Amino acid sequence: MASQASSLNDSYLSYYNLDKKEFAIALSEWFWRKTREVLNLRNPKTFNEKIQWLKLYDSSPFKTMTTDKYLVRDWVKKKIGEEYLIPLLGVYDRFEDIEFGKLPKSFVIKTNHGSGWNWAVKDKQKMDIPKVRAKFDTWMEMNYAFKFGFELHYKDISPKIIIEKYVQNRSGNLYDWKIWCFNGNPTYIQFRDDWRANLKMCFFDTEWKKQTFCYEHPLYKAQLDKPNNLEEMLHIAKILSKNLIFVCVDLYRLDDGKIYFGEMTYTRSSGVARWCPMEYNLKLGELIKLPSNMREIMSRYNYITPKCS
Repeated sequence: MASQASSLNDSYLSYYNLDKKEFAIALSEWFWRKTREVLNLRNPKTFNEKIQWLKLYDSSPFKTMTTDKYLVRDWVKKKIGEEYLIPLLGVYDRFEDIEFGKLPKSFVIKTNHGSGWNWAVKDKQKMDIPKVRAKFDTWMEMNYAFKFGFELHYKDISPKIIIEKYVQNRSGNLYDWKIWCFNGNPTYIQFRDDWRANLKMCFFDTEWKKQTFCYEHPLYKAQLDKPNNLEEMLHIAKILSKNLIFVCVDLYRLDDGKIYFGEMTYTRSSGVARWCPMEYNLKLGELIKLPSNMREIMSRYNYITPKCS
């Protein structure tokens, strides 16, 4: 997968070719570069630190399956029903296998094994196919686990290209709702406005009380009415987050109230989010309850643990 070195950056290749036992050291160094904070793996406290711990010691086959944007569909169908899935138009191993003549005017192409590796096509007649193909050829070569901070639950996903129905609101936007679940309990609802433009966000608790924190992007200050089917969204998130230490259940909600499943996100911002106010890094970290036998779990891995951790 990493044979075509000329098309891939050096940091990705160095991580991809790294001996597994050095993952903890490399992750700690990466964390320092991104946050200027020392990573404490033996006694993580903050949200960002605990996400790093979960990357190394909780990247299970179940997480891999539910991160896979193709395989997760069958699981979601069994758990909450097929009606919550965006209709699938095709699945392919190679971009050149896509039969564009059989596709509708609008659709979304995405890979199943990464984050942000997608392309929305509003009008296929205006689509620059060579440009899109070049993007997907690059993405299909890469293992996303080593792209941005050792998100190891992506590592064993077999790359595919999937095409889904193009869905949007009447305004042309598609709003993103992320239900933050801690130990199987939906706790916060994150709203993100149009991510294609000047993205802003805000959080609400389950009683629809607006929170004062955000990260990476400015706080969305406009009034936002409580969705009339919020309880349905929370119910979906509770079912899908059962027995998980932390996960964001990403949903789309259309103007007519229709809910679609988006994805399961386990490592929000890869655990290097810039929190505002900063104290929420610790406050949200307190909500992540790591296993009581975390030291025993760590001992099962052959990682070289950094001395500072």
